[in-house]
Amino acid sequence: MKFESQGRPLSDDGMDRICRTLGVAEPEVWAILTVETRGFGFLRNRRPQILFERHIFHRLTDGQHDAGNRDISNARPGGYVGGAAEYDRLKKAMTLDRGAALQSASWGIGQVMGMNFQVAGYDDVEAMVDDMVRNEDAQLLAMANFIRGNRLDSALQRHNWVSFARGYNGPAFKVNEYDTRLAAAHAKFSTLLPDLALRTAQAALNYLGINPGPIDGLRGRRTRSALIEFQNRRDLPETGELDSDTGSRLIAEAFPD
Repeated sequence: MKFESQGRPLSDDGMDRICRTLGVAEPEVWAILTVETRGFGFLRNRRPQILFERHIFHRLTDGQHDAGNRDISNARPGGYVGGAAEYDRLKKAMTLDRGAALQSASWGIGQVMGMNFQVAGYDDVEAMVDDMVRNEDAQLLAMANFIRGNRLDSALQRHNWVSFARGYNGPAFKVNEYDTRLAAAHAKFSTLLPDLALRTAQAALNYLGINPGPIDGLRGRRTRSALIEFQNRRDLPETGELDSDTGSRLIAEAFPD
């Protein structure tokens, strides 16, 4: 399994589906994505964001692989290396127990654990991982299913940030002020929503090796500079704006059919 695809970002249809699944509007979704997730579901190499949890692998395999493999099978959490290097840990674990390894990683923008495949809407972890690799629409729908499956959608609908944060993060949610941050993010996005077309352009720039800053769908200096750099490389007018010619060229190069 290569874990690679085009890494397509969230689409308008995907956002609509998530809102329907949770019974909320876009500001609630963006609040979760800003506070609770990694912001974008893919690495620059177009593999899903993952984090391998060695204590989960230890638990799922009854500790039988601990000896000589403490980096990936350990009763204690930790051993994280971050970014693309997490796949080295995952692949090592897969040589020992493929199913347990896939269940021991958290996947995509929502960082839904593989062991939660059923509540996320899948028959098995392999099907879930295939979807996590495919695009952000699938990643976010899995997160939405996880939220609904754990009956947190009602708290989200009522803007009961304390209940939502407690259910999503556990009883220690106050340490990182998740509830306060969710409320503030919701207030922000109730005024200004991210632009999905710009967010897709930011992802495309990132895949093409031009750093646009955060892939957040918001206009800023770094995104403008990245657009100018791309326009300069392609002999396009250097406006720093996502005009139709620039957008079409970015999509064609980053996401060829």
